[in-house]
Amino acid sequence: MKQLDFKKLLIILGLGFVGWAGCGAIMFVGMAITSMQTTLIAHAVGGPVIFALISWIYFTKFNYTTPLQTAVLFLSLVIFLDLFLVSLLINRNLEMFGSFMGTWLPFALIFLSTYLTGFYVEARSRRTVAT
Repeated sequence: MKQLDFKKLLIILGLGFVGWAGCGAIMFVGMAITSMQTTLIAHAVGGPVIFALISWIYFTKFNYTTPLQTAVLFLSLVIFLDLFLVSLLINRNLEMFGSFMGTWLPFALIFLSTYLTGFYVEARSRRTVAT
């Protein structure tokens, strides 16, 4: 396990927040211009893409944590913000957590895209060092 101090944790959480905000922007814009079903599909596709890009930046510039640790931290932040900010503060209900397409699928894909991006970047850097 890599050492993680407060500054490093803030960088990880800041990047996770940017990813979460990007997902929120997809939902906000989507609900304003198209159907809920189309918005949920865009969110399920766009969320993992956003987190893959953020993970690429994180793993190439910082890389303080393993791919698994980073995926857990990013997803934990997303779940925390969705639960407390979106569900309880804004929506005042937990209905969103009843939606596989709107919540659980994006959670799984965000975790997977973060983990796989980190795994790829680390594997690529090991190959570069070996040659």
